Amino acid sequence: MTQQLLNDEIVHELDISHLVIEDDTPVDNFQSEVQQRLLVEPLYSSQALPTPFLAAANVGLFYKLKGEPIVPDMLLSLGVQRAEDFSQRRNRSYFVWEFGKAPEVCIEIVSNTEGDELILSQKSRQKGKTAAKQAIYAQIGIRYYVVFDPLRQIQSSDAMNNALLRVWSISPDGYRELTPPSGITAVSQSVWLNAVGLGLTLWEGSFEEEIPHLWLRWCDQAGQVIPTGAERAAGAETRAENAEAKARRLAERLQALGINPDEI
Repeated sequence: MTQQLLNDEIVHELDISHLVIEDDTPVDNFQSEVQQRLLVEPLYSSQALPTPFLAAANVGLFYKLKGEPIVPDMLLSLGVQRAEDFSQRRNRSYFVWEFGKAPEVCIEIVSNTEGDELILSQKSRQKGKTAAKQAIYAQIGIRYYVVFDPLRQIQSSDAMNNALLRVWSISPDGYRELTPPSGITAVSQSVWLNAVGLGLTLWEGSFEEEIPHLWLRWCDQAGQVIPTGAERAAGAETRAENAEAKARRLAERLQALGINPDEI
């Protein structure tokens, strides 16, 4: 084999040894951590999306070779899947050049006033930052940008303006808001993400504990939430119990008529 052919077969990987892909920074508060899992787990357990897809929480999104990544609370990318070998650094974060595309959805869950979701905080300006997360996601080309502010932490007229949920869709001129001008402010209101084939809705209920809270959840086009694995199992159990009770009542009626149900 000639040297030229050898050179042609060599694939030069990008050097990412200088990138910090895991910094051991802890996740946000308990509510944000649970909310992240509620956005990821149902997508895998319910088979609500065609495979392959990648749904992940709190993973670095690297969109350029130099500079820091952006870390959405949750991201969803269609048509891709994680590599199996996590010992390779290039497989442990979302490198746009490795997956060949940007995610379709990035979700930010507001936990304080320093997150830069829509406008830069004073602390970030002092550090020399020049762009809020919304502008960065638009630059990357994220199709849908979602901000959920369950505790109404950022409510100025330049930010959420009293809404709990706002969703933007990419356009040639940047982001345009997909939610109504007033945003989403009440439970059961939803917004449809057509390119994903799922919607997002506000839901109040219990997840992993008895105390109900306000949550952001995936939903179908009718606004029905995509169930978690536990909810699907509980629903199947309830249906089985109802079917058994119905069969028992029918047997009792037949017996009252002098008919042996086992002989039918």
